[in-house]
Amino acid sequence: MNTVIDSYKLGSISVEINETDHPNKLKVVCNDGNYRSEFTVRKYEYENYKRHMNQRIKNAYNEQYEEE
Repeated sequence: MNTVIDSYKLGSISVEINETDHPNKLKVVCNDGNYRSEFTVRKYEYENYKRHMNQRIKNAYNEQYEEE
C-alpha cells in the first residue's frame, strides 16, 4: 500500500498526496464531496510548484461546476 505524504484542504477540496510504485512520481487525489479526481505528478513538480499545482486543481473544479 502506498503511503500518504501530505493531505490538506483547498477550500472545499480535500487534497491527498500519495507515494506511488515509481520513486519519482506522486499521486494526487482530490475530492470535494461531488467530484473525485486523481492524477500523477513528478516529485520535483510537487516540491517546487505546489502553488501552481493547487491553482490548477482549483481551476479544474471551478470548470466542473461551470459546465453544469
